[in-house]
Amino acid sequence: MPTSQALDIAADAGLDLVEVSPTAKPPVCKILDYGKFKFQAQKKANEARKKQKVIEVKEIKMRPNIDTHDYETKMKAATKFIGNGDKVKVTIRFRGREMAHINLGRALLDRVEADSAEFAKVETRAKMEGRQMMMILGPR
Repeated sequence: MPTSQALDIAADAGLDLVEVSPTAKPPVCKILDYGKFKFQAQKKANEARKKQKVIEVKEIKMRPNIDTHDYETKMKAATKFIGNGDKVKVTIRFRGREMAHINLGRALLDRVEADSAEFAKVETRAKMEGRQMMMILGPR
């Protein structure tokens, strides 16, 4: 129908004429309350935003000469974080003369990788950044 006729029908009903598909031949329009339509669309967008999971990156800091009990405690925390769906950034900080023993830090990160293999996958391999070595683990 002609646009003017559609506008008259919408005005008589007290509603708006909304173009739904402008690329179609002929263009498709709908008679509806535009304010209510925008409100419904906004509510739907808010619901979708509520349901999505925001993945956080939790950080666990260690030193190259960490003791076994401290290591187990840190790994328990990492297991909990990954179980919640978060990523874990494992950082090993080198201080002073520890910089001469970077191989100890790499061995520790290899141990972390081996211990977490069943519940996590390595997203970023171990790499040096200044005085610290880091690796990122994500949920499987």
